[in-house]
Amino acid sequence: MQTFLHKLKVIFTDKAIRNRILFIIAALFIFRALAATPIPGVDHTVLEQFFTNNQFLGLLNIFSGGGLANLSIVMLGVGPFITASIIMQLMTVMSPQMKSLYTEEGEAGRAKFTQYSRLLSLPLAVLQGFGFLSLLESQGVIVGLSTFEFIINVILIVSGSMLLMWIGELVTEYGIGNGVSIIIFAGIVAGLPATASQLAFGFNTAQLPLYVGFGLVALAVVYAVVVMTEAERPVPITYAKQSRGSKTYGGTSSYLPLRLNQAGVIPIIFALSLLLFPQMLLNVLSSFDVPGVQKASEAMLVFFNNQILYAAAYFVLVFLFTFFYTAVTFDPDAISKNLQRNGAFIPGIRPGGHTADYLGNLITRLTLVGAGFLGLVAVLPLGMQVATGIAALAIGGTALLIVVNVVLDLLRRLDAQVSLREY
Repeated sequence: MQTFLHKLKVIFTDKAIRNRILFIIAALFIFRALAATPIPGVDHTVLEQFFTNNQFLGLLNIFSGGGLANLSIVMLGVGPFITASIIMQLMTVMSPQMKSLYTEEGEAGRAKFTQYSRLLSLPLAVLQGFGFLSLLESQGVIVGLSTFEFIINVILIVSGSMLLMWIGELVTEYGIGNGVSIIIFAGIVAGLPATASQLAFGFNTAQLPLYVGFGLVALAVVYAVVVMTEAERPVPITYAKQSRGSKTYGGTSSYLPLRLNQAGVIPIIFALSLLLFPQMLLNVLSSFDVPGVQKASEAMLVFFNNQILYAAAYFVLVFLFTFFYTAVTFDPDAISKNLQRNGAFIPGIRPGGHTADYLGNLITRLTLVGAGFLGLVAVLPLGMQVATGIAALAIGGTALLIVVNVVLDLLRRLDAQVSLREY
């Protein structure tokens, strides 16, 4: 308790940490103001009916940070940037130049890699904006717009998405934590009061055991996610003794912490983004009067609306993206070289290639457990939805996973900032 109070005191008294927290608050205030500003021509009555029990739009609303619910100027959210980031990450597997740029050229290479992701976000935002507005216009949600006004709306929401991407990167640089994840987190939290009021008004005493059961399952899932996210495998490290002049250095022991889930919330965000993007395109294509395209779109939509197939695809994508993101961010060869360069070694393992192989095998086994757990927790709400028939559970379960992971990541980074100030 004393340690917690001490860290809390450091957070509020240290100017640098306080300024970072205030920057996050200011950025989120601007974001929520933008999310409350609707585009012209929206029929809110039709919009509310269109959103009722629509799981696809509910999940898409998570990625917009809550900006889609009232068709705000940031209705696309950070979705285009996330999709662009997925494409660029996949390019590191297919292109040796991209892999070298991301993993071997340091901060300058990563900055250039991020710049490519930003540039790719623009055409994706235009494509998504045009398609989604066309869908909403065909459903009567947006009415009375001329061609010029329609183009202005597309420009508005594309600009809003680019602005939100910029705000997210500013939060990453000048705040604490991942800016994109914090924006998604803020949108989920902002929707909690409305969700709570709906549950309160629609409360039925006959469903009390169901609500209690959901609450207990939610608490169990939060506890399991916290335990599995914080779990780590310490790898012992020994520093060899080195003599420099009359002084001897090294000879100490430490450990290399390998987390069970190295990727955090990223696999969930990537998997949902990859599932939602084709669904959005299919929804748009089905609204056009093209017989062949419409039939193909409807057939694919039937596949996505099948809860069992959807859950299976969701599980596989979360599982694969956990391995993929861990492989991109954790390089056993680079760690082995750094250990060897600093005169460190793992007891019982020869330095160099043997150490890299040992770390690679170890992280694969750890990621196998972490990816399986993350995939199971991700599809658990979908299973509960099939059992109970309540569509909001899938949305709520995904939101819960994102919120818990973002909060844990934020607390961990905040703790690192406090430790840095103490040293």
